Amino acid sequence: MSDAVEQVEQTVETLHGCPVVYSHEQRVLLVGRDQYVAVVKALTDDGFEMCIDLTGVDYLSLPNRTVGAGVKPERFEVVVNLLSLTKRERIRLRVQVPAEDATLPTLFDVHPGTEAHERETFDMFGITFDGHPDMTRILMPEDWDGHPLRKDYDAGFIPVQFKGSNS
Repeated sequence: MSDAVEQVEQTVETLHGCPVVYSHEQRVLLVGRDQYVAVVKALTDDGFEMCIDLTGVDYLSLPNRTVGAGVKPERFEVVVNLLSLTKRERIRLRVQVPAEDATLPTLFDVHPGTEAHERETFDMFGITFDGHPDMTRILMPEDWDGHPLRKDYDAGFIPVQFKGSNS
């Protein structure tokens, strides 16, 4: 018998070349920016025909968090939830987006319903979606300075005026 320790290679589940992790029993694909649109198209071909939502997350205060499967964490993350009506199944995509290049390609050509979601993510987080037909603000006035859901955005305040109070 040999005293050598057997090395067991850890296998990572993948789908369309992306690592898969699980969160609350839901499959989550960790998608690279360069694979983003191709993976969404492949998932559409797999029966995930509906994009339920798309949003951003700012992890400014958690720069060293664990994303999973060796994926490098970035300040921003775009999260996309897709639904298969025929399979009765959801799948979530998480895409890391660096602060110094906060851009992703648009999903508008694959899922036209993402038009407003991408505009809201741009408006609130400053993540731009290349190729989007109308990358303008949707919630804040056009002349608004900054992106209110960024962790480094100054909250500020608006004084409240009460009826009958001395101003």
